[in-house]
Amino acid sequence: MALYLLKRLGLALLTLVLLSLIIFFACQVLPGNPGRAILGPFASESAVNALNHTLGVDRPLLSQYWTWVSGIVHGDLGTSYQFRAPVSTFLWPALGRSLKLAAVAFVIVVPISILGGVVAALYRGRAVDRGISVAGLSLSTIPEFVSGVVLIVVFGLALKVLPVTASAPAGSSFPTQLRYLILPAIPLVLILFGYIARMARAGTIEALDSDYVRTATLKGLPRSVVVRRHVLRNSLLPTITVIATQTGYLIGGLLVVETLFNYPGLGRLTVTAATDKDFPMLAAGVLVIGVVYLMATLVADVLYTVLNPRIRLQRAE
Repeated sequence: MALYLLKRLGLALLTLVLLSLIIFFACQVLPGNPGRAILGPFASESAVNALNHTLGVDRPLLSQYWTWVSGIVHGDLGTSYQFRAPVSTFLWPALGRSLKLAAVAFVIVVPISILGGVVAALYRGRAVDRGISVAGLSLSTIPEFVSGVVLIVVFGLALKVLPVTASAPAGSSFPTQLRYLILPAIPLVLILFGYIARMARAGTIEALDSDYVRTATLKGLPRSVVVRRHVLRNSLLPTITVIATQTGYLIGGLLVVETLFNYPGLGRLTVTAATDKDFPMLAAGVLVIGVVYLMATLVADVLYTVLNPRIRLQRAE
């Protein structure tokens, strides 16, 4: 187990280095002049050049990359061009807000999706299976801005049972904050339900058709015991991968929801930084999203080994 974890950590570190290279050089090819974006269109060229020199953006790219990476290793994410303040001052609070919204959506969608997929597999080919499958496929094709607008109109404006903004007043209690986050979490739940439920259904069907399940059934074990002890443990393996990959989406793909519900999260902050040519903020935001993906994948691999030790042994060879 230790050897397997060390290999996975090594691969994660290598992926992180490659990700940092891609992010940095991708930011450099984006159109725009940081000095001009900060000083405005009426500033003189000499003033723009002087500011670019102060920011260090006129240095060789490798020198800029090394300075950026060295700062990250020491906990310095850089200084925002727009706000002239440390990036971490804005990034970590935005990440915390996005994590809060993602956690609400995650807690809702994972159990519902797994339950829906398992029920669909147990009633394979029947009306229940077709209903869950069609509903999941249909919901996953509806964009977040469409479902979000409908939810705002119905529950926020017509029925007035939920607030139309995701930002709770300062000092609000946990139940109050949760009430503000339910409505923006629903579009994320609708999108992710179909993906997770389909994988849970496929994994459950594969487990139901396996030899060990048929053997357990022939031994006379009740169906509920067979499903609980033998089917669910193995059927969750492919579902974990989908949940892990969607975790990164919940953090970085919240732009539409955060904009629609006026929520200052990480996705909205990153896109705003790209619009304002704030490259340190943009690079740090994308890097954090990448780290979230890596951590989610690593956790998924560890859960794989817990649910099925044979996978650990095969990968450690």
